[in-house]
Amino acid sequence: MVLILDLLAHIRALQAQAPLPRLAGDEPASEVQPPRPMLVLVVDDSVTVRKVTSRLLERHGMNVLTAKDGVDAMALLAEHTPDLMLLDIEMPRMDGFEVAIQVRNDPRLQHLPIIMITSRTGQKHRDRAMAIGVNDYLGKPYQESVLLESIALWSKTHA
Repeated sequence: MVLILDLLAHIRALQAQAPLPRLAGDEPASEVQPPRPMLVLVVDDSVTVRKVTSRLLERHGMNVLTAKDGVDAMALLAEHTPDLMLLDIEMPRMDGFEVAIQVRNDPRLQHLPIIMITSRTGQKHRDRAMAIGVNDYLGKPYQESVLLESIALWSKTHA
């Protein structure tokens, strides 16, 4: 038996759970704002990983920002507050560990869910990431369903 999850429907259901505003007399509001799509920051020095991951997320109704390294990611984070960040470890200029440390030390960003996606699958790297406060740790190449499940979990947990 195989369980098939409709993650797009699950994410949309989570976004729809926000209480709808009501006018006096419990009448439905005439101008209800639709839930805004989730904003995900994808940080990876591989243009291929950025493109493939962005397309996957966009197909599932998410908006995506991309950064080619940690320096670019921190510049984007100064201007935007994403709902979740996907972060590689090995990048030029500033690696993923440094980005995660800066995010966890920033009062505005400290609760931002971080999912590391890396070729470094050893326990030493995983332990370091978890000690910094990374929420999940996936190996490359990732399985799309596993990534989408993790995004659904952490977007719900930290909504």
